[in-house]
Amino acid sequence: MERLNVWAPRVLSLLRIISALLFMEHGLMKVFHFPGPQPGAPDPLPPMLVAAAWLEMVGGALLVLGLFTRPVAFVLSGQMAVAYFLAHFSQGFWPALNGGEAAILFCFVFLYLVFAGPGEWSVDAQLRKRP
Repeated sequence: MERLNVWAPRVLSLLRIISALLFMEHGLMKVFHFPGPQPGAPDPLPPMLVAAAWLEMVGGALLVLGLFTRPVAFVLSGQMAVAYFLAHFSQGFWPALNGGEAAILFCFVFLYLVFAGPGEWSVDAQLRKRP
């Protein structure tokens, strides 16, 4: 198992990139209806959902690049905590029944990135290497 440790920074980067791309998709669905409209989203979007969508798109793009990873991940983790309690928790206690599983997963993946950093494949890592 020790041989796997060398891959940890790269796999961390993959976790960051894939999570961010999936996260961006939610914002794209809200604003641009791409790859389709977000199910259950009102039209027109209320201002709070417009702000959430732009956080998802811009914050997601920054995380894909691994730029300002820790502060962006902190903000997005908070956004997902708020989203869970505003949109899902009122529908019932169990996440599998209230539709909040994705919000919880995003919240804790992003919280992990706050502490773990962006991984090896990131703009942040490249900037740290510069003299």
